[in-house]
Amino acid sequence: MPVSQLPSQPTDSNSSAATDVTPVVALKELVARLRREQNKIPDLLSSLGFALRSFNNLNQFLELIPLMATRVTDADGSALFLHKPNGQIKLEQLHWQDSRQRKNIRKALETATSQITLLSNTSGLSTATGILDAQMHRYLGPDVQIFGTAILVKHTERGWLYVLSRDPEYSWTETRQKLVRLVADQTAVAIENDELAVELRKKERLDQELEIGAEIQRRLLPRQCPMIPGASLAARCKPANRVGGDYYDFIPTNSKTAQENGRWGLVIGDVMGKGVPAGLIMTMMRGMLRGEVLHGNSPCIILQNLNRVMYADLENSHRFVTLFYSEYNPFNRVLSYSNAAHNPPLWWHAATKTITRLDTLGMLIGLDANSQYEDAQAQLEPGDTVIYYTDGLTDAAAASGDRFDEENFVAAFSAACRYYSDHRKLWISFDQVLQFIGAEKQNTDDMTLVVLKID
Repeated sequence: MPVSQLPSQPTDSNSSAATDVTPVVALKELVARLRREQNKIPDLLSSLGFALRSFNNLNQFLELIPLMATRVTDADGSALFLHKPNGQIKLEQLHWQDSRQRKNIRKALETATSQITLLSNTSGLSTATGILDAQMHRYLGPDVQIFGTAILVKHTERGWLYVLSRDPEYSWTETRQKLVRLVADQTAVAIENDELAVELRKKERLDQELEIGAEIQRRLLPRQCPMIPGASLAARCKPANRVGGDYYDFIPTNSKTAQENGRWGLVIGDVMGKGVPAGLIMTMMRGMLRGEVLHGNSPCIILQNLNRVMYADLENSHRFVTLFYSEYNPFNRVLSYSNAAHNPPLWWHAATKTITRLDTLGMLIGLDANSQYEDAQAQLEPGDTVIYYTDGLTDAAAASGDRFDEENFVAAFSAACRYYSDHRKLWISFDQVLQFIGAEKQNTDDMTLVVLKID
């Protein structure tokens, strides 16, 4: 063979080098691809977690669920079904890799869901999944690989997440099943977070409405005590909630002379219960009572008419009202009164340093439309004190469960009258009850105190 036809040495060397380099490059590419595949699932799940933290719209988050479930499992598609309040199942979201088949698959699944009516949370899964499985196999073929898991919110089934593959060699490994359940759990968290956000918004609106109600009630109660010649007045009210059922008022018996030197109506009442219902009844009662006082009737007739007018409304609400109504005449220092089963006010006699209860026979307002009430009078003397109160003070309970009771309240009132001439010092009775309850414990019932002291 001629020398010119023999392969040159450099040519053999280049060929050998090229042969050695190709497997190395291929191996490097394989390793890089495996690393990308290895990082894909954590990256996808991290993105889903970020979406869960960032999205304020539940529907936007749910759009991602089938897509994520499909990608983390390398499947062909995924479908998200959710329960509706009427017991039906709805195909909420669908992802399918082949866009040409997506429309037909959606139609098939929607047809299946229209046949499903949940009988209960326990039997619904087996009934519904059987229909869905049959419909998906019918359209996609018997060899389709299907895996579904329930979406549980507080141990209650709220829907299902299905993932599907048409690859005959595809298998639902334990890892893939765990990934689907993880995506389903993220879906459950999103649903629960959305429901909590809705409840929070409702609570915020309710809090605003309660605050408005409390402000209205505060404005309906006397802003300040009237100036009565020869007498001093003070009042204090502490509701258990923002809106309360305790009521006190100072009512001029007529618009002109009462503000000058005429008689004043002094009233205290307690609606059964507390909170918004009691507050609404208290507001209604206030308006009706003020109207009755303007007629100029005696205290017992005022209570009798008030009971007759309010009976129907109170009967329907299954609530009753205790009420003590009195009128003070500063010219002769006579206190006329009538009681509708309220705690009798305490009358401190300065001359004898004794206490008398001001009481008359009378039923609760709203118990019997034909209830009759009695009139009585008390001749007050200089230095005498009358204290009106509600049972929230005597029924106040400490952390131990012990009640303050009426005996302790009378003792506190008596001691305050003995040692303090200023009527405002009588708050010691109120403060002792609060100390008894404890600084960290909220009173469980509305507490009201009104003091009338004769100068």
